[in-house]
Amino acid sequence: MTFPLDHLIFTPNDIDLARSPLAGKLDAETYILGAFNPGMTRLPNGNLLLMIRVAEALRTPIAGGNVHAIRWADDGYNLDPWPLQLVDTADPRKFMMRGGGWKVMALTSLSWLLPVELDADGRRVEAVHYDKAITPRASYQCYGVEDARISRVGDRYLMTTCSVSPERHSTTLYTSVDALDWHLEGIVLDHQNKDMLIFEGLIEDEYWAQTRPLGDLYFAYPPGSEWRAGPSINLARSPDALHWKPHDAPGIRPHAATAATARMGGGAPPVLTDDGWLTLWHGVEPSGIVGIYRTYWSLLDRDDPSRVVRSDHAPLLEPNPALTEPLKDQMYLDNVVFTTGIADGGDHWVVASGEADLVCRITHVPKDRFG
Repeated sequence: MTFPLDHLIFTPNDIDLARSPLAGKLDAETYILGAFNPGMTRLPNGNLLLMIRVAEALRTPIAGGNVHAIRWADDGYNLDPWPLQLVDTADPRKFMMRGGGWKVMALTSLSWLLPVELDADGRRVEAVHYDKAITPRASYQCYGVEDARISRVGDRYLMTTCSVSPERHSTTLYTSVDALDWHLEGIVLDHQNKDMLIFEGLIEDEYWAQTRPLGDLYFAYPPGSEWRAGPSINLARSPDALHWKPHDAPGIRPHAATAATARMGGGAPPVLTDDGWLTLWHGVEPSGIVGIYRTYWSLLDRDDPSRVVRSDHAPLLEPNPALTEPLKDQMYLDNVVFTTGIADGGDHWVVASGEADLVCRITHVPKDRFG
C-alpha cells in the first residue's frame, strides 16, 4: 500500500566523519558503511529523536597479508590483525574464523549510536547531537553498540541496545530523563538477543518486554500444527526494568501458513491503543544470503500480552528499492526493511525503520490500517 509519507530521513552522506568519536583515534581511513536501524522516541520539546546505529568501517580492512578488526579497549581504539589464511573474508562487513567447531567472527566496522533530532512529524532533521553520541564504555561492548530501541515508561526513557564482544553478545540497558543524556545501567539479558523491546507502559505494576533469544537448535511442533519451529518473539517481566524473568506463555510465533516469517523478531516497542498493545515486528523470508525482511503487525491483549487479539499475514512495510536508488553505489545489501521505532502522530503512526542496513526511513501509517 502507499502511505502519506514514506521517505529517507538520514543517510551515511549526512554524517560528518570529522565529528565521529573515532576521528583521529585510528591509524587507518574509515567510512560510514551504514546509518540505520534507529530507535525513536518523542522528546520533551515535542520533536522526535532518532538514535541511529552508525557502522563505521575500515576503508581498507585487508593490508599486509592481514585483515583487521576495530576493537575498543580502555586504552582507546585498536586495529587487530588476523592472518588471511586463518579467516574467510567473503563478506566485506565481517570475517569468519576457520575451524574451531563453532562460528566465530570479527567485524571490520564498529557501531556507535548517534542522536538525531527531527521535527515533530519526522519530515526534516533539526539537529545532529554529536556531543551526545553513545560509544563503547565497557569490555562487553568492545566490538560496538548496536540497534537501539527506546521506550518511555512514566517519566523515564529506557533504551535497550545490543552490546558486542568476545565475552558475550548481550542486551544492555540505558536510562534517561530527557532522552539525550543517557546512563548505562549494564547488562540485562546475558545471552544473544538482538530484539529486546520494553512495552511503553506497565501491566499490573510490572515492566514487560519482548525478547528474541537465538540458538541453533529448535524442537519440532507436531505434524499439522499451525506453528513453525524457529526463532520467535518471547515475553519477559520485571519489577524494575533491570531484573527480567521469562514469561511462561509463548509470545508471537512463526506461522506455518507462511514462509515469510520463517525467522522473526521484534521491531518497534509495543504501544498501548484502545484495542490493545500494537507491536510491529519483522519476518524474514528465506532468500539469498540474508533473506527478505518485511514489517508485520499484531495487536496483543492489554492485560495478557501473550494473547494475540489481531494480526495479519500481509506485510505492513516492504523493502522499497526506489528510496535507495540514488544511493545504489553505496549499497551492499537489499531486500531489507527493519522497523525499530514508533511514535503517535495524531491520526497516524510515525514509524522509523532501517532500510537495506544503510539508511533511515520514516513512514506515516494511518491508524485505521490496524482496524
